[in-house]
Amino acid sequence: MMLRTTPFHSRTARLSQGQAWRRWAGYVAASAYELSHEHEYAAIRNAAALLDVTPLWKYHIAGRHAERLLDRVVTRDVTTCRVGQVFYTPWCDGRGKVIDDGTLARLDADRFRLTSAEPNLRWLTQNAVGLDVTIEDVSDRIAALALQGPTSRAILDAVVDHGLEAVRYFRIVPARIRDREVTISRTGYTGDLGFEIWMRNEDAEPIWDALIDGGAPYGIAPTGLVALDIARIEAGLILLGVDYVSAHKAVIPSQFSSPFELGLGWTVAADKAPFVGQAALRKEKAHGPEWALVGIEVEWEALERLYAEVDLPPRLSAEPWRTSVPVFSGARQVGYATSGSWSPLLKKPLALAHVESAYAAPGTPVTMEVTVEHRRKRAAATVTKTPFFDPERKRA
Repeated sequence: MMLRTTPFHSRTARLSQGQAWRRWAGYVAASAYELSHEHEYAAIRNAAALLDVTPLWKYHIAGRHAERLLDRVVTRDVTTCRVGQVFYTPWCDGRGKVIDDGTLARLDADRFRLTSAEPNLRWLTQNAVGLDVTIEDVSDRIAALALQGPTSRAILDAVVDHGLEAVRYFRIVPARIRDREVTISRTGYTGDLGFEIWMRNEDAEPIWDALIDGGAPYGIAPTGLVALDIARIEAGLILLGVDYVSAHKAVIPSQFSSPFELGLGWTVAADKAPFVGQAALRKEKAHGPEWALVGIEVEWEALERLYAEVDLPPRLSAEPWRTSVPVFSGARQVGYATSGSWSPLLKKPLALAHVESAYAAPGTPVTMEVTVEHRRKRAAATVTKTPFFDPERKRA
């Protein structure tokens, strides 16, 4: 199947210096616009980054039983979600294993928008049997941009028809940009101050232009997925297909993960009305998960020693990695890292890892496998809490 382009492609394609693209949910998406991603990453943390996030799957769920359906499917208590509020939530199969995760926005009393990384229309429809509800896949009709970074609020204040002072963390409001209707949510995937802007496809180009023009005095930079990947690792945010396997695709027991095993226990309202996976999650909550998703910080001095043994300075890739890397305690493998990166901000090699629960306490010493001149070595590392980076401005 031919890959599609988003409604912003007329703008983004001409900005791509190296034509570096990757596949995302059937679309082409920019890996980086400049020949190196460093400036784009710096925009996320020091100015404002503009990212095309249109490939996200998007569903409108509406009707008298919309709340009941979503409360049946996701692990959060949807009855507590107010109009204009956004929930981050996973959803599970009957064994309490995570299928996908995304955001759920309550647009009206009986109307919601759910985003996801993979298609979920069939799952939603199967769980809607007997309910008065409509489920509409609007993925191809709604374009989306993420504006992330310390100056993102100032840029939006300059281009929207009203101020955004009242838009609190994980809230959503209607607005207009250049007389085009949008909704703006205080959400994002960078762990920083940021917003996501949702619009009709036909309004994509003028809204992109408005943000670029309005953002010029504030250091706005079109940003690709490489810089985003570094930022989301620093923020301790998981990625489906990288940090965990969907329960719909896992084939052996070790590939399944529960919310508790992914560090998402806080999203599980185990005592709410019945929902898919509830019995299994109640049981797991009582006895505790066998695995935990943790942060790993590799000791720089340990890397220096390993490279010094072959008369080389440390060599670390500037780009994030997405491979399975063993984690050890002594001679025993106790887990595996799934993604990691050198953090330009924190000046540390970071990783997200699954470890056995006995080794999940912050401060636990471990070692992580590294390759030094074609040979497997182990570098000293420490288990740590995530997020690695959590600025006050994110929620302010």
